[in-house]
Amino acid sequence: MMRRGAALAATLLSASLVLTACGGDGDDTGDKAAATGGDKAAETRSVKAENGTVEIPTDPKRIVTIGNTNLPFLDLGGKPVGVTEVSESELDVLPKDQRTAYDAAEVIGDSGGEVDLEKLAALKPDLILVQFSSDDWDKVGKQLEAVAPTVSWSLDTEWKAFADAIAEAGDTAEALKQQKAEFKEKVTKIQETYSKIIKGTSFVDVSRGDWSDPGTFYIADIGCSEIARDDIGLDLPQAAEGKDPLAYESLPFEQIGELSKYDVVTYPVGEDGKPTEPFKSVVATNTWKALPAVSSGRALGVFCPGNNSYGPVNRYLDSLDSALATLPGKQ
Repeated sequence: MMRRGAALAATLLSASLVLTACGGDGDDTGDKAAATGGDKAAETRSVKAENGTVEIPTDPKRIVTIGNTNLPFLDLGGKPVGVTEVSESELDVLPKDQRTAYDAAEVIGDSGGEVDLEKLAALKPDLILVQFSSDDWDKVGKQLEAVAPTVSWSLDTEWKAFADAIAEAGDTAEALKQQKAEFKEKVTKIQETYSKIIKGTSFVDVSRGDWSDPGTFYIADIGCSEIARDDIGLDLPQAAEGKDPLAYESLPFEQIGELSKYDVVTYPVGEDGKPTEPFKSVVATNTWKALPAVSSGRALGVFCPGNNSYGPVNRYLDSLDSALATLPGKQ
């Protein structure tokens, strides 16, 4: 009986959302998107996504971002009317204009699967951008599609393809074009400036997060280290094909000494150049201080504000460039 009651409640909620999203009450807010978009708002185009081919407005005006789409859309200059929660640590490193745009949006949930559907519908979105787990999609996907055209991407989507897709759906292609040009320029500069180091130096990227168990760290082979390895060409360790990333394995501080086999060690720092809060416990250990890379000035702090769109990646490349400049033997 409880299961039947829950199903009936969900059906009624979905139906009410459809009516609300259609602006059936005829008030001014219901026509806000159309009023701002004019004739162009009525035009549509097709985009392909994880949830199929979706007809979306040619010039969407009221966009809601859910899950991992929040920051990439902001990075492209987007101004969403609704967002899901982003961690304070991620918000702290956003450029001022992006933080302002995020703060101006309505927070509709703390995660993709916990969206307040009534609050979402009240925003009258003309487009919803989504990236979260398949479980979350099974939970709320159909309800989202009942509110407005919804474009969803898998968590497996590669970051460059994700940026392309966000720009296409959100109509921010010009901003993406500029970011891509900057990315290419920065990669080329690093490769040319440090070609000798890149060819003859072994690197390892180490880190730890707020979630790490006390007394542990991990070797980072995902995130920004992927950019250094795959785009720049640094010799960095990575998991064997088909295996879980090295970053998934917590290593005890006692194994820090094993990093001695690498020529250069990179580690996470904030925008101020100081070790991130979770990593401070690593640099305080005697085993860290005894590493040849540390004692010889080959332990490099690198700032990584994110790796799921071009803006933060370009900032990471600037930090990596500055760090590599401190090494001897650059070309």
